[in-house]
Amino acid sequence: MSRLVFIGVILLLVELYAYQAVKTITRERWILIVYQIISLLAVAYILYGFSQFDRKVGQNAQSLFTMGLLLLMLVPKLIITIILLGEDIYRMFATVINYFTQADNIKEAIPGRRKFISQIALGIAAIPFTSLLYGMTKGKYNFKVIRQTLFFADLPESFDGMTITQFSDVHSGSFDNPEKIQYAIDLINEQKSDIVLFTGDIVNTHATEMHPWVETFKKIETPKFGKYSILGNHDYGEYVDWSSRTEKEENFKAIKDLHRQIDFKLLLNENVKLKNGSDEIALVGVENWGVKFKQAGDLTKASEGLAKEDFKILMSHDPSHWDAEVKTHENNYHLTLSGHTHGLQFGIEIPGFIKWSPVQYVYKQWAGLYENMGRYIYVNRGFGFHAYPGRVGIWPEITVIELKKAEKVA
Repeated sequence: MSRLVFIGVILLLVELYAYQAVKTITRERWILIVYQIISLLAVAYILYGFSQFDRKVGQNAQSLFTMGLLLLMLVPKLIITIILLGEDIYRMFATVINYFTQADNIKEAIPGRRKFISQIALGIAAIPFTSLLYGMTKGKYNFKVIRQTLFFADLPESFDGMTITQFSDVHSGSFDNPEKIQYAIDLINEQKSDIVLFTGDIVNTHATEMHPWVETFKKIETPKFGKYSILGNHDYGEYVDWSSRTEKEENFKAIKDLHRQIDFKLLLNENVKLKNGSDEIALVGVENWGVKFKQAGDLTKASEGLAKEDFKILMSHDPSHWDAEVKTHENNYHLTLSGHTHGLQFGIEIPGFIKWSPVQYVYKQWAGLYENMGRYIYVNRGFGFHAYPGRVGIWPEITVIELKKAEKVA
């Protein structure tokens, strides 16, 4: 109860400061009334939306929109509050200094709020507002193809030049635009890679979320070495309340069967050998294993029959697995492919200059390529979206990795 009161006080403070900013720059009564009406309606819908959240259903279109609206209203107003609160601290100190340093006949009351400070606050707040709005309308389907070339001295000769297309974190229950999803599938096919790999989270929770999209994803062409997939943390139905254990288990079975329906081979703590002539490499797929998430993955079981010298590509949904176990494992996993983080669906990326997202303070490997003593992990930024119904700066990704043979150093 005390936590709710605290949150309520903070939200009220934020709303008061935002209103003060608007009131400072305009005295037009109709503008102030319109602002109040819009804010009131938004708050009412947000409260209604959260009150309708059903733990048995989980995330749906309404909860997605509610979260998006909350961020759209709250983040800009938080920025306004911080700026105006800073001005209030200045006004307080100015008043105290004036009181003790000026003669009685020239002492001033508390300085008034300055119009240009409110203008600056509103101008800065407009940046996250427009960014979040763009992310919800356009950014969530702004698919990017990102290419990487990796060199390995022990890559079998006949696999020199092999290409891998990876996508991850579909979260099909969040989709609302068939044309954009078809466009993304066409992008995958256009890469003409030798193998297609999907690294988990096909749904948010329920197998039925994928049913409208099965035929679309089934259009992903089967390349030379096939199509393979693994499970992610959302595929276990851990984030909703179930009527019974049986219901949960049936949903899990249905989710695993979705991979068959879209013609992907689901690897459940197992490996397959990819053969090319007399050469072969191993593709290893583990179930979800995360430091702070479900740990169903069993790397030992998944690697049965493999030797340290075998060239291995590991699919593991959560990149914390690589940091905790894989990167220093004696079995030598050359390349790990992960997803999970989505890059938080929010950040700033300018190749060669800046790569930042708040998620980097939680995950050491959160987007793109990382290396440790010749072993690599690539973290896909995700195909879909979850919780916040958009993407800002961290766009949905289709990864294409080319494997090249490097000359051994004498």
